[in-house]
Amino acid sequence: MLIVQKYGGTSVGSIERIQAVAKRVAACQAEGNQVVVVVSAMSGVTNNLTAMAYELQKEPSPREMDMLLSTGEQTTIALLSMALQAIGCPARSYTGGQVRILTDNAHTKARIQEIEGEKILQDLDKGSVVVVAGFQGVDQKGNITTLGRGGSDTTAVAIAAALKADECQIYTDVDGVYTTDPRVVDNARRLDRITFEEMLEMASLGAKVLQIRSVEFAGKYNVPLRVLSSFEDGPGTLIVSEEESMMENPVISGIAFTRDEAKLSVVGVPDVPGMAYKVFGPISDANIEVDVIVQNIGADNTNDITFTVAKKDADAASRLLEKLSAEMGARGIEVDQKVAKVSLVGVGMRSHAGVASRMFEALSKESINIQLITTSEIKISVVIEEKYLELAVRALHSAFGLENPPE
Repeated sequence: MLIVQKYGGTSVGSIERIQAVAKRVAACQAEGNQVVVVVSAMSGVTNNLTAMAYELQKEPSPREMDMLLSTGEQTTIALLSMALQAIGCPARSYTGGQVRILTDNAHTKARIQEIEGEKILQDLDKGSVVVVAGFQGVDQKGNITTLGRGGSDTTAVAIAAALKADECQIYTDVDGVYTTDPRVVDNARRLDRITFEEMLEMASLGAKVLQIRSVEFAGKYNVPLRVLSSFEDGPGTLIVSEEESMMENPVISGIAFTRDEAKLSVVGVPDVPGMAYKVFGPISDANIEVDVIVQNIGADNTNDITFTVAKKDADAASRLLEKLSAEMGARGIEVDQKVAKVSLVGVGMRSHAGVASRMFEALSKESINIQLITTSEIKISVVIEEKYLELAVRALHSAFGLENPPE
């Protein structure tokens, strides 16, 4: 098999951990696999480099930031290659530019356009492990670029897609994807499999196991993705297309949640066309992302427009709405920063009725009031008071029997 493995900053955070990774990689190759390893900078290095840059300039040049930050991964690939060679495993390191990971020229947030895999395949055929710097590439003019947040995961998946790898393994500090956060629910269960679509929903709704970009990339090119622990052995969680998942998917695969929500309401908006745009146009222009939206029509020919944003954007959104409400003739605005969002996720919802009613019943039994509801084909999200968040997650986890493996 051809396997691409990715190790994050914590996994390669010290010489001892780099040696442990080398042993794991060598063991995988010894089983008869061809192995490509993608690594991040050692934990803390990128932050230290960034801090030094900002000591010199208030607004460092994006091109020079890419030149600087890419050195973190360059250090790790050399050290890991040395660690592999020290235990008798042939290894060769490459920067993103040497592999020829071609990107656009958007410094600090570049997008991968093409990967030339010939050098990698030649080295693999010679019996070497190939170690590639994550998070970076080059543009058409040869300038070093970086891929932004989650860039090493994206590098690994993109290389796996280019080489048509049998599996892309993402090694992290957790041993897989769980039905919900084990810190909130003691009997949360590690999932053996989950679909790309479910993982995307879980990631976008608050589960931090994988970066969204890498899951999107894997889904687009149908690269089987496995999440594993760098620190303990185990099968992890395999992320695959819906067709390759179980024939009968469980109704609910997991529960995601986020405390990073604030609720804003424009109250008493005149019920005439164009009012929603007058609210959300300026919000969009201010680069504030809106999540849940609900509009209620009252008996007095006015609307209440309610929506949620990230907590960090609540004050800016509130100031905008103060101006807008007066211009629109609304009665005023209301802001609540003590809310949270809880979401059920599962492709099985498509073929099972009654999921929403069971969710609402479970919350009702705990006297938890639902403030907002939003749905998609495979997701139901509710906004509730933040103080009830953990109670809600535990109640829903129990109501849907997520502690039990599917039969």
